[in-house]
Amino acid sequence: MHADPRTVLTGTHFINGDAACCEGALAAGARYAAGYPITPSTEIVERFAARAPEVGGLFIQMEDEIASSIAIQGMVWGGQKAFTVTSGPGFSLMMEHIGLAAMTETPVVFVDVQRGGPSTGLPTLPSQSDMMQARFGSHGDYAVIALSPNSPQECFDLAIQAFNLAEEFRVPVMFMMDECVGHMTEKVVIPPADQIEIYPRRHTQKPPGEFRLYEPGPDLVPEMAHAGEGYKVYVTGLTHDRRGYPSLNPATQKELVTRLFEKIRRAADRLVMVESDQLEGADVVVVSYGITSRVAQRAVHAARAKGIKVGTLRLICVWPFPEKLIRELASKVKALVMPELNMGQVVIELERCAAGQCQVISVPHAGGTVHDPAEILQAIERGAQ
Repeated sequence: MHADPRTVLTGTHFINGDAACCEGALAAGARYAAGYPITPSTEIVERFAARAPEVGGLFIQMEDEIASSIAIQGMVWGGQKAFTVTSGPGFSLMMEHIGLAAMTETPVVFVDVQRGGPSTGLPTLPSQSDMMQARFGSHGDYAVIALSPNSPQECFDLAIQAFNLAEEFRVPVMFMMDECVGHMTEKVVIPPADQIEIYPRRHTQKPPGEFRLYEPGPDLVPEMAHAGEGYKVYVTGLTHDRRGYPSLNPATQKELVTRLFEKIRRAADRLVMVESDQLEGADVVVVSYGITSRVAQRAVHAARAKGIKVGTLRLICVWPFPEKLIRELASKVKALVMPELNMGQVVIELERCAAGQCQVISVPHAGGTVHDPAEILQAIERGAQ
């Protein structure tokens, strides 16, 4: 199916990443959102609050992020597409309900416009220090999908993709922006609605008497039914059987948790989203994501001007991590260089997948500003030796 033309502001716009994210959510079919103001994400829901009534939607300002992160799940089980936005401390408060969304397989999107931390940290300045929290922040074992845009255009495009993936896999999708991308203003081209592909809700066609809420399909993803439609809808965070009823024993736990992982693992190769340049014959490859990928380009150009064979690999989908691609790449190069606006988070996965085949050089940054490209250049030069 395609986007609803009534919600798509077709044309060329000059807007920031937060505004573009909002427009992407609307184009994807989101009609409801709940949130609590927090810098630097507030502009997303400010715009949504203004735009939603135009398309029959609603924004609810909740009393805090805890309430926001559960309200959106009620909206989804009521039959809507919904999302919330936050940053830093608010993301931490949402973690219990992110785990609930994973356990109940609620297709929902959490937008995190990252800022400097820990604690209150740097409310108005950039960071990428929530990346591991996005993957492992809630307790227990579960799998999620996390996307990382590096421009306002991608904030629009990938917001649509985030909702599509949430619906396809019935998982909470983390949309990991950062302050720079959120507040950066650039040209954003919004295509006509008939060019925007939308993944529809996996609503069951079975009659109520034959439907089981967590009966896995061929791809391990169950169909949905909504509250109030005459189906038995028992949604619980407890370990549950295929009906959705609590079943507190190791056998049910094994079946359920294994499936939550496997529905993502089976599709891991298809979920790989990267942008690469000059990997063939490279001695060094700079691996990056989000705003840091743009800063790294200056260092890459400088290194090439010095005759260093350097390629780039930008992670667009960070979780699941492109393990096979990294293993293959690590077998061909001298070094992988990873700059991040944190003290070294995703680089841990890079090291694990490289498995000693090449040198892995972390270029950490505590946040507040972006990297000085000279730091990245020095790491490239070290890796090329």
